[in-house]
Amino acid sequence: MKSFCLFRTFLLTVLIAATTFGFAQGYTMTDIGVPSGDNFAVPRAINASAQITGSAGYGADGSVFLFGQNGFTVLGTLGGNSGIGNGVNSSGQVAGYSTNAAGTYRAFISESDTLVDIGDLGGGTAVAYAVNDSGDVVGSSVTSDGSNHPFLYSNGAMNDLGTLGSPVGGSWWNTANGINNSGTVVGYSYTNRDSAPIRGFIWRNGKMTEMGTLGGTMSQAYAVNNLGEATGIGYLKNGAAHAFISDPTGQHLKDLGALQEISDSWGFAINDSGVVVGQSYTNSGAVHAFVYDGKKMLDLNDLVPKSSGWVLIEANGVNDAGQIVADGLDGAGNEHAFLLTPQ
Repeated sequence: MKSFCLFRTFLLTVLIAATTFGFAQGYTMTDIGVPSGDNFAVPRAINASAQITGSAGYGADGSVFLFGQNGFTVLGTLGGNSGIGNGVNSSGQVAGYSTNAAGTYRAFISESDTLVDIGDLGGGTAVAYAVNDSGDVVGSSVTSDGSNHPFLYSNGAMNDLGTLGSPVGGSWWNTANGINNSGTVVGYSYTNRDSAPIRGFIWRNGKMTEMGTLGGTMSQAYAVNNLGEATGIGYLKNGAAHAFISDPTGQHLKDLGALQEISDSWGFAINDSGVVVGQSYTNSGAVHAFVYDGKKMLDLNDLVPKSSGWVLIEANGVNDAGQIVADGLDGAGNEHAFLLTPQ
């Protein structure tokens, strides 16, 4: 349950042996490579079967991919030159967004390895960030009045979830980023208050509830597990932003810290054991992928073989087996997707 967020950076496991949060000491690190003819693969999500989706391509162009036991399946685009898979469910359905032949961004879900445009809220554009096991999709779409609203696509229809008070014509900072198998949706929205301009939300049973913060003015939710716990970023009183885990109400946020004392962090995905993965700045100003095991945030680069030659910069998904999908760079600037499996 994760989402590629246009606004995140605009952007191993751990688990459970005999006890909840029994922490694995390290991970095997598998470079899944790139499809034939491509030179990069960027991962965004992983499901229970370790199927991975994201975007792969050459140069500036990218196509949606699904990687599994039989290697890469390139799902392509909706007719344009770019596309990305942001979520994959237990059936291998992928949700994300792509440009069409006119260059317009459109949300999709995959059906039998074909990308299907799921429409919009009246304004012509839409992007999708997550999908649950029922095939329900969430994302963001422009409405007929030029506003941007979070949506839930279910049973063949796209539904406007509304906002926390965002004005008409409000910017792209109104979006749904995560959905669990019970239909609980998380994201963030503008409010109508200057003192708290952007807040995370939890939407369930037709009602949107504003989330709390870590003491500052703003929060953003990126993913939610099947217990209703969310992760994302919350602002502190000093203006820093830290990854968090919320309780199911969204009112109480636990600060997960950062890889260094004075730095920011982002929580991008959470599994049902409360393991969070994401990205954090280090003291050198670099960004590294992290895993939070219930006790401490750890740099994933310290938990994989040192001889790999790759730097893991962002962890985007974690399944309930503790497998993590992460984005890595080498010294030449090549970008590959990696599967990290607890040892």
